Amino acid sequence: MERYFNIKFIIILLFAFLPSKAWLQEARLAAQYYQNGEYEKAATLYEKLYSSNGNNDYYFSKFTECLIELKEFDKVEKLIKNQIGLQPEALQYYVMLGNVYERDFKDDEAKKMYREAINKVEPNTSSVIKLGSSFVNLGKYDLAIETYEKGIELLNDDKAFARSLADLYRRTGDKDNMIKYYLSGINNYASNLSNLKTTFERTFEEDDYARLQSQLYSKIQENPDEVAYVELIEWTFIHEKEFDKALRQAKALDRRLDENGQRVYEIGNVAFNHGDYPTAIEAYEYITTQKGINSSYYLFSKSMLLKTKKEQLLQDSHYTTEQLKSIEQEYESFLQDYGYNSRSADLIIEYANFEAFYLNNYDKAIGLLKSVVEMQSASKDSRALAKLDLGDYYLIQGDRWESNLLYAQVDKDFNEGVLGEQARYKNALLSYFMGDFEWAQEQFDILKSATTKLISNDAIDKSVFILDNLGLDTTAVPLQLYATSELLVFQNKYEEAFQTLDSIEINFPEHGLEDDVLYLKAQIYKRERQYDKAIEQYQVILDKFKEEIRADNALFEMAELYENVLEDKEKAKSLYEQLFLEFDNSTFAVEARKRFRILRGDEI
Repeated sequence: MERYFNIKFIIILLFAFLPSKAWLQEARLAAQYYQNGEYEKAATLYEKLYSSNGNNDYYFSKFTECLIELKEFDKVEKLIKNQIGLQPEALQYYVMLGNVYERDFKDDEAKKMYREAINKVEPNTSSVIKLGSSFVNLGKYDLAIETYEKGIELLNDDKAFARSLADLYRRTGDKDNMIKYYLSGINNYASNLSNLKTTFERTFEEDDYARLQSQLYSKIQENPDEVAYVELIEWTFIHEKEFDKALRQAKALDRRLDENGQRVYEIGNVAFNHGDYPTAIEAYEYITTQKGINSSYYLFSKSMLLKTKKEQLLQDSHYTTEQLKSIEQEYESFLQDYGYNSRSADLIIEYANFEAFYLNNYDKAIGLLKSVVEMQSASKDSRALAKLDLGDYYLIQGDRWESNLLYAQVDKDFNEGVLGEQARYKNALLSYFMGDFEWAQEQFDILKSATTKLISNDAIDKSVFILDNLGLDTTAVPLQLYATSELLVFQNKYEEAFQTLDSIEINFPEHGLEDDVLYLKAQIYKRERQYDKAIEQYQVILDKFKEEIRADNALFEMAELYENVLEDKEKAKSLYEQLFLEFDNSTFAVEARKRFRILRGDEI
């Protein structure tokens, strides 16, 4: 029985303190009146709400705001002075009174009242925050800053109001002090630095990162054990693309915190994606040598290490067979140690690609891919990728039926996915190579709506190409010869491809395929690393076929050769500029403008 009465008493108390429906309606109505500028009606309701809700500060503030809008300055002054008399320690009322004087154009009295409020602030966190917030609400950021800085002095704690001061200096545009107080209050963000990084990204201009770095160096010297400072300076190095410096910090933190290498691996990936291969290699080697085979990042790092070394070698157009063999040996050594299993499946696929396209060892590539296809423990995606590449290599060797079968298997297994779209595109391309143009075009038309933009764009290009060239003549022979040439290029049979392309020029002079023939010849010369001859073909396209579809491709690829292979940056810059000025509707225009700006030295 006693328990029943206790529960009943609690329920009665709860209902006693719950706001009545009528009170809530009055509060909403008062807010609506205020918003609509009906200050008399709003004032009446806010006065009532203030009186009936225990002298609530919010309703008092809204009531006084209404009176100010009604220019009843004497009345509101009297009300606020009365509140000050009742609560002299509540400094927000001094600020309210100062605001009344200011709105009544009594600036000297307003300043005096604001100053009195700041002078009266006590060494009490709550008192400082209330006064500071009152100034912030009026947009008086300088006075709020003065309040918080006095609070720091009174409490003898430079971290006490660091976050509030940092935000105020951000609002006033004082970047140095903003950074100073964000760093002083770093403990507010230590568990989630991403919030602070986001604030900096939204606020900073490019030269502000140097300001941050300068202060971070000082902070690290003063507080060498504060991990957050090191993580922040690592982040600034990444932003400035100084990946070697970022890696140095990441390795230091990894050792100090006895981590698993994750942050080092991530720096390696960022460096790789930006083409800083030496830094990426250093990062991956740190994990493979310092963390060892039991590290959860060992396999990823070893795989990326091999990939990075390969990319670093291939970016030099003068690489040798001996250098390629050295990379091959590293793949072999790793697989001997780690084994052919589900975890190494993706690396095996990459190794097969290297054997096929750089060492022309298709038999070995096919054997590697078969091992993945037959690997029941490998993921479905890995086995499908292996089948797609295997289909390509069989086609290169002339076995179109095996290619067709493998593509069809992936299409069936991934009918709704990206891998299925890739398989359908490859099968359509196979039909195109074989001269079944109508069926191929139907498939390309379907793939125009493919999920991936690359497949969609390629499908559109092929569909339009077939349509244009089938309509030129009563015969499909020129198109058949061109498709055969593309297949021969795919199979690395360059001499036969040249002969077939020459036959088009000889037997079908001034045919609409002229620019395409020149373009395909340029692709062959690029593969053979005869870059001067490739440029000659591109230049003929630009001189004679500037209005044709291959012109912008030729210009862009010629610019790339000058930039990355021939290292004539000025010539490359000139060609990129020509592209976005003369071919402004080209799909390459945006990228050309970006590269032009980089070569010009602009900050991107």
